[in-house]
Amino acid sequence: MLSAVFGLDKDASLFDQWWQQQGEWVEAPNRRRGGESGVQRLRHVSDELLYAKRQVDHLYRSLLHPFGRPTVLRERNALLGLSKLGVRVPHLIYCGAHYQVGEGWRGILISEALEGFADIDSWYAQGGPECLSTEQHEQLLQQIGATLARMHLGRWQHGCLYAKHVFVRVQGDALDVALLDLEKSRRRLTCKSAARHDMRQLRRHSPWSDVEWKQVLHGYQQVFGSSIKGI
Repeated sequence: MLSAVFGLDKDASLFDQWWQQQGEWVEAPNRRRGGESGVQRLRHVSDELLYAKRQVDHLYRSLLHPFGRPTVLRERNALLGLSKLGVRVPHLIYCGAHYQVGEGWRGILISEALEGFADIDSWYAQGGPECLSTEQHEQLLQQIGATLARMHLGRWQHGCLYAKHVFVRVQGDALDVALLDLEKSRRRLTCKSAARHDMRQLRRHSPWSDVEWKQVLHGYQQVFGSSIKGI
C-alpha cells in the first residue's frame, strides 16, 4: 500500500509531481461551483490503480471559509473521518491544494481504487442479486444500512447520497460495503440531522423496493440504536 500525504500547499514540488501525472478521463472535467472538476484513472509506478480528482477553482464556502476553499480538502477530511469510524472508503494517497495569484486554486486528491467493488446501480443492472440467496441479499442490504448508521453516528452527512455512491463487493460469503464521492460531506450538529438528510435522499435515488428498503432500515437501526422520524 502506498504511503499517504495530505496538505494545503505544504510541499509545492510534491503537488506538482502529482498534478503533472496524466491518465484516462473517467469523469470528464465539467464546470461546477464556478470552476472545473474531473476524475482520471492513473497507473502508479508500482502498477497500483489510482484515481485522481483534479479541480481548478472548484470551491465551497462556509462560515469558516467565506471566500472559498477547494472542495478536495473537504473530501479529504471526510475520507479520514469516516475511516476512523470504521466506514470503508477509498484509501487516501495524497491531497493538496495550491493557490497562485492570477491563476487561482488548483486542487488534487489521489486515492486507491476500490478493487472488486461496483456501485449499487451497476450491480443491480448486472444482475448481482441473482447470484445471491435471499438471505445473503438481505444481509447485504442490512450491512449497507449499518455502514450508513456508523457514518451518521459520527455526525457525518454524506450530502449527496445516491445509490451510485454506495459500492458493494461480493466474494464468496464475504459481503463488503464502501462509500464514495464525499466532496459535499460535512459534520452536522446532531447525528439525527445528518441521518434525516441522507436517508431521505437515498430513498428517493435508489432501486430498492419497499421490502428491500425495510431491510436497509433494519440494519441501520441495529447500529444507530433507535428509529428516526421521517425516514
